[in-house]
Amino acid sequence: MTLNGKIAVVTGASKGIGAGIAKALAAAGATVVVNYANSKPDADAVVAHIRAHGGTAFGVRADMSQAADVTRLFDTVRSEYGRLDILVNNAGVAVFQMIEDLTEEAFHKQFNLNVLGYLLAVREAVKLLGQGGSIINISSILSTDPYLASSVYSATKGAVDTLTFALARELGPRGIRVNSILPGHTHTPATDGNFAGEFGQSLIAGTPLGRFGEPEDIAPLAVFLASEAAHWVTGESIRASGGVRGVGY
Repeated sequence: MTLNGKIAVVTGASKGIGAGIAKALAAAGATVVVNYANSKPDADAVVAHIRAHGGTAFGVRADMSQAADVTRLFDTVRSEYGRLDILVNNAGVAVFQMIEDLTEEAFHKQFNLNVLGYLLAVREAVKLLGQGGSIINISSILSTDPYLASSVYSATKGAVDTLTFALARELGPRGIRVNSILPGHTHTPATDGNFAGEFGQSLIAGTPLGRFGEPEDIAPLAVFLASEAAHWVTGESIRASGGVRGVGY
């Protein structure tokens, strides 16, 4: 599953699943653009890790919910490389609220980044992607198995799975594949606080493989979907959850 010579953009790649995917793509041979919104030190650490292991990477700050920032990110890719082979849409945010506590601010914050941000990135990426290009959208098992108080976040991830299939149909004739990955309960800086105590133990108990996932468990699937080994795979939403079905919380 070599990615030698490929150019990749990974959004939200300063930490967590995005950082894991960026490192794995680079280890497979891709040049990786490490996008971040606020965490420059973390993004610099990811870039340094990739370079220390013989890879090529650089960081670009962009708020993926803002069209001007998204355009600037891909203009940078165009000026540096003139093309793009892989886009990983990963930047996202989660706000868990019971319905009676729902605010318009929380709704728009999540949909603007988790859904509009993905579409803005694809809009700009397709100007650079050619035959054999791969778009990978990071969704969540909550798209089908929502937690309590996750109605808006789960809805954004359901939208990601739907737009993945729609874009696969639209972009297939241009030789561009579009797939989504649905991680399960995965240790990241954003989720660790949510997985503590009895709730966390109940999640592990409901996971057939008996533990939380790590970014390193998700990243190889992204490498596969980005590679020629997945040349006949598009429009798919693939779970990487340790076997979780029916969260029920």
